[in-house]
Amino acid sequence: MSAPLVIALMWLVTYPSRLLGLSLGRLNLPPFWLAFLRFVPVSVFAALIVPDVLGSPEWPRRLPAALVGALLMWRTRSLALGILGGFAVYWAVRVALG
Repeated sequence: MSAPLVIALMWLVTYPSRLLGLSLGRLNLPPFWLAFLRFVPVSVFAALIVPDVLGSPEWPRRLPAALVGALLMWRTRSLALGILGGFAVYWAVRVALG
C-alpha cells in the first residue's frame, strides 16, 4: 500500500470522529451526562498510567514516583510540580536501589 493512500485512509477514519467531538461543544447535555463525562479524563489518564507503572519490570521504582507525583498534583493542582516531583522520586529511588 502506498504512503499517500495510507495517509488518506487515516484521514478518512480520524477526521469525522474529531469533527463530531468538536461539534458536541454546542450541545446542552442533561445533568446525568455532564456528571458522567466529568470522570472521563481521570479514567483515561489512569488507563494510560497504571499499566505502564505496574506492568513494567521496574515497577518498584516507578510506583513510589507515580504516587508522589499524583499526591503533588492533587495537593498543589500543578501538573508541572507533579511531573518534576515524580521524576525526582524516580531518580532518587533508582540511585538508592542501584
